[in-house]
Amino acid sequence: MRRVHFVGGEKGGVGKSVLSRLLSQYFLDNAMPFIGMDADQSHATLTRSYGQSTRRIVLDDFEGADQIIETVVEKDVDVLIDLPAQSERFLDLWMNENGVAELCEELNIELLAWYVVDDGLDSLSLLKAFSQRYSDQLKCVVVKNLGRGSDFSKVDAFLTSDLTKATSIELPCLHAATMRKIEHSSFSFWGAANIKEGENHLGIMERQRVKVWLKKAYAALNSALESKSV
Repeated sequence: MRRVHFVGGEKGGVGKSVLSRLLSQYFLDNAMPFIGMDADQSHATLTRSYGQSTRRIVLDDFEGADQIIETVVEKDVDVLIDLPAQSERFLDLWMNENGVAELCEELNIELLAWYVVDDGLDSLSLLKAFSQRYSDQLKCVVVKNLGRGSDFSKVDAFLTSDLTKATSIELPCLHAATMRKIEHSSFSFWGAANIKEGENHLGIMERQRVKVWLKKAYAALNSALESKSV
């Protein structure tokens, strides 16, 4: 079964682009065929770091969004979409006007949302609204970004309630200065962990931190993707 991976969170600055790049590196390292689609017109972080496996799309245009399903079917790959903040209204319109969930069921394509949250109440409120709207259309993994907060007790309380079917993982925190250096250099995570030469390469301890972080993050992704509820 092929999957469409929507990486979102509606709130800006919660780490959606980090997770999109992490998933891209995970797919590459595990030889999982995929194509990334960068819907963030403002930042295009996924395109800068993983340009060889990523294309740009315009989500608020049906013809642009249609590429998601067409690519899965024609290329026989998973598709990863890096959604910008405040894009759910376009996603909602495209899915409802075109019966996307029903079509994917016919085509044996799984729709999976990776919903990234910080520990703020506004992020929780948006998660609740998303869960209410999409719980019957796609599966959801809530990603608690430990780089954007430490107290997720209110998120956990919601996840254990009867109001959602979502599962969850924790995205470990990478040292802030190291992450900034990766982003300023537009490195892939492989490049950050392995490139030893050049003007912007990371130092030996920075590369080691990235390797340890990737190992922990991959374990979290494995637990989500291997779960029977996903």
